[in-house]
Amino acid sequence: MGCDTFAPDVNGAARFAERLAAGLVERGHTVHVIAPSQTVFRTGHWDETHAGARLHMHRLFSLRWYPHPWLRYMMPWTIRRNTSRILDQIKPDAVHFQSHFVVGRGLSVTARSRGIRVVATNHTMPENMIEHTTLPKFMQPALLKWAWWDATKILKRADAVTTPTRRAADYLEEATGITGVHAIGNGVRVSDYTPDFEHRGSRIVFVGRITGEKRLEVLVHAVALLPKSLDWSLEIVGDGEQRHHLERLAAQLGVGERVTLAGLVSDAELKQAYTRADVLAMPSTAELQSIVTMEAMSSGLPVVAADAMALPHLVHDGENGFLFRPDDAQDLAAKLEKILTLPDEEFTRMKKASLRLIQAHDIERTLTTFECLYRGKPVVDPVTEEVTEGR
Repeated sequence: MGCDTFAPDVNGAARFAERLAAGLVERGHTVHVIAPSQTVFRTGHWDETHAGARLHMHRLFSLRWYPHPWLRYMMPWTIRRNTSRILDQIKPDAVHFQSHFVVGRGLSVTARSRGIRVVATNHTMPENMIEHTTLPKFMQPALLKWAWWDATKILKRADAVTTPTRRAADYLEEATGITGVHAIGNGVRVSDYTPDFEHRGSRIVFVGRITGEKRLEVLVHAVALLPKSLDWSLEIVGDGEQRHHLERLAAQLGVGERVTLAGLVSDAELKQAYTRADVLAMPSTAELQSIVTMEAMSSGLPVVAADAMALPHLVHDGENGFLFRPDDAQDLAAKLEKILTLPDEEFTRMKKASLRLIQAHDIERTLTTFECLYRGKPVVDPVTEEVTEGR
């Protein structure tokens, strides 16, 4: 498995790769992971424990990409040499790369030259990466065009291409011209999360990177519009370059005492944050699936999410939460207030709806589907989205 980002990084692609690798180990497979080193001083091959499973890690020399708060990158001019060495050593039955930026570029060439089956998963859109390049605005359209051309070239080397939802698959097919992209949900182990039906308050939670694409300014403006009588609180779990900006914004809007930026937390603390919350707010407009939303649903939370990209496939308006107009703080505030003031019976119904809808995304289905892809067997894509009547 090739990853340009992997644990301890905290993002959707890294979490998916970690869970997929660990789940495959639990099923008896041997999994090797190529990923960036965490420091410039420690590179090489050793075992690491992730999600309770022992993985064979190949950490390649990497440097920090300083326009980004945590992203590291491996050296493109060494990736073919490194992937050739690793593949010749372990002789895998299949290769699965999680991004096309560096490691996918090398693995796709070296694996095909050795007759190894290649599976690719796309977790990102080049549009979301542009803000981290520091290039002037007038140069960004040309860079975006080149980025999609480059992604197409690398993804076409794969025997099978996947992405988390049907909407994301359609988007990828349109952008690249690749046909037959599989929509395979990231998957979440629902049993790992603990719903709380005993206590109810007005606690809002957001989990994720604190970056521009997550639209957290919209969320902070929205909670500032909530009635003070609700006695609401907002907990933002995660870190990123906009953290200090959000702290200043909350203070300027007079809600600094009600907004907590918890930073990075352990898995156990994250699960507790979901359990003690009453609703998840997801203002991002660029989610290809949103593992965070799936984790919140596994915790029995109603969700208020932007009506954009893949989120409408998880959040069924009026059933397990509400959708709001993207970047509309007033509409987000209205939907949050609506959930927080629901009668207990309706609120419980929404919590149970989240638990019911998330069952289609249990990771066991995801694992079975990828096992078939690795073996070259035909697959029927799991149901990664349900559409409610009228949508």
